[in-house]
Amino acid sequence: MSETNRTVLVVDDDPEFRFLHRELLKGFGYAVESASDGVEALALMRPGIDLVVMDAQMPNLDGFQVAEMIRQDESVADVPIMMVTGLEDREVRLRAFDLGINDFINKPVDPSELRLRARWLVSLKVAQDEIRAHGRMLEERVRLRTRELQEALEEVREARLKTHQAHLDTIRRLTIAGEYKDRATADHVERIGRFSAVLARAMELPDEQVGIIRHAAPMHDVGKLGIPDRILLKPGSLTEEEWVIMRSHTLIGAKILRDSASEVIQMGEQIALSHHEWWDGNGYPQGLAGTEIPLEARICAVVDVFDALSVARPYRGALPHDRVIRMMAAGSGTHFDPRVLDVFMEVQGEISLVQADYAPEVPKRALQP
Repeated sequence: MSETNRTVLVVDDDPEFRFLHRELLKGFGYAVESASDGVEALALMRPGIDLVVMDAQMPNLDGFQVAEMIRQDESVADVPIMMVTGLEDREVRLRAFDLGINDFINKPVDPSELRLRARWLVSLKVAQDEIRAHGRMLEERVRLRTRELQEALEEVREARLKTHQAHLDTIRRLTIAGEYKDRATADHVERIGRFSAVLARAMELPDEQVGIIRHAAPMHDVGKLGIPDRILLKPGSLTEEEWVIMRSHTLIGAKILRDSASEVIQMGEQIALSHHEWWDGNGYPQGLAGTEIPLEARICAVVDVFDALSVARPYRGALPHDRVIRMMAAGSGTHFDPRVLDVFMEVQGEISLVQADYAPEVPKRALQP
């Protein structure tokens, strides 16, 4: 189904704005339904609604309350939400992102801006639907080829169920799409965001910057969407030529996230490009060294390696916590920024608490101090 054959729900208590937004979206080629308040909007929500364009300030239930309720309903939790508002308060907008609101547009809306933003959000929903369908096809093929993978497939299915229940914004949804292609769990990207926030806070970064990195760090591997399946899903070792292609996910990720007005996506671009750079200059793709590497990327580099070593992979089990710590300490001053790594070692208690929240995905031996 094309983007313009999708259904948009317009929610606004002002009949003039409701009519205007409905007619504009119809003119863009969407099927449009409308609701005059939050209660009616919740009654109309169902699978098949591909975008909600909703007023922020309404009687009874405001737009933020409606968004929170949508995110709690598993059957429609992944629908993108665009908030139409005159509110400019940054804290309000950060709260909205925490509730899973994907984008904002100011009243009165500019038709061209509405068209572009709606097309972007709906295209992400289309891509997500296609990836989910592709994932189901892959699962069926694996199930037919070997019965021994049933347990692993069940774990994947459970991870996807958790993904549907998560209160994720558009940025994290794009990131999860990349994780599905790599057959990793959605929990991995969520842990990376939370680990990064713990570390950034311990480094005494401003609260606003901590909040941004919390949502930006999960985008580190979004460029894997552009890596061919024959390489990304290869069960054995990669050739040198294949490694060159695999390393290009950093450049692809930066290209996907380039030229955004969003501070979160701007930071995500830096992280996607530079999280494989090494402190001593031996990383990729640019061979940056020291403080040439953005701080956010240096933070993500530490937590990404830690998580990769701490959880089970198809080719090995999870490594014991003390071994992981020794391996990372050996990379201080070469792979990792020594200051960032030192602070990370100081907050192992908080890191373990985050791991405990994902206990089904993290073997207990990886949590032992």
